[in-house]
Amino acid sequence: MPDSASFSAPLDGASFSVPPDGVSFPVSGDATVAGAAVLASGASGETPAAHAVRLDQAFDGVTPEVILERVLLHEFPGRIALVSSFGSESVSLLAMVAAIDPATPVIFIDTGKLFGETLRYRNELIRRLKLTDVRSVQPDPAAVAAQDPKGVLWLSSPDRCCHLRKVEPLERALQGFDCWITGRKRFQGGLRVNLTHAELGADGRIKINPLAGWSRLEIEQYRIARDLPVHPLVADGFFSIGCMPCTDRVTEGEDVRSGRWRGAGKTECGIHLARPAGRPPEWTI
Repeated sequence: MPDSASFSAPLDGASFSVPPDGVSFPVSGDATVAGAAVLASGASGETPAAHAVRLDQAFDGVTPEVILERVLLHEFPGRIALVSSFGSESVSLLAMVAAIDPATPVIFIDTGKLFGETLRYRNELIRRLKLTDVRSVQPDPAAVAAQDPKGVLWLSSPDRCCHLRKVEPLERALQGFDCWITGRKRFQGGLRVNLTHAELGADGRIKINPLAGWSRLEIEQYRIARDLPVHPLVADGFFSIGCMPCTDRVTEGEDVRSGRWRGAGKTECGIHLARPAGRPPEWTI
């Protein structure tokens, strides 16, 4: 259930305009960030790593809506996608993106092992939010036939299964994009506790994490204030939802992601982990 932290995110539906470079940048509370030094995009000779650092500094204390407007319309127009699982906490971020540009590419990885409820929820949100470019990507059928012919690879090697059904399809889907948006948050724990708002991924693309500093309460308050539908499995105790064989209910007091790969000593599917190009990372062998 949502935690008891105070909620300070804006809920009045106001628009979030990004000022031109050189003008002070609006942030939460009374803080401001000078736009001239840190927000001028396309700096000559700037490396992706330096770009990510600059954006992260600029986004300190900034609302998720402002972050999204900046990256979608100014930093990476036409070169950025949102990757969404359409899971238990996805609707708030999807709604923010849709309010700015409903034609933003949204990549959804259909692993072939998802809950039917997730697929139906995806379809409902596409209609509700009027998303016009949701791309459902699937694992390569030939690779599945060769590596998981009986469909039970998740049981013997969940890491290899995730690489086959999630990592490789996403790598293909991200071709042509310079940046992607994720829904990760620090409160999810594990490798995410020190998450920044902008980072350089192992593949050289910049990743934007607009909700990095938000709590579960803030995400839920945003959803409720806009009367957005909740994933149907949340009411049944599923607070982090992935593939059906590897997702379990979470009991009171457990970490929100404790139901993922329960008992397997695994906390991430692999799409956010560093790995050698063109082959599974060492932890999948």
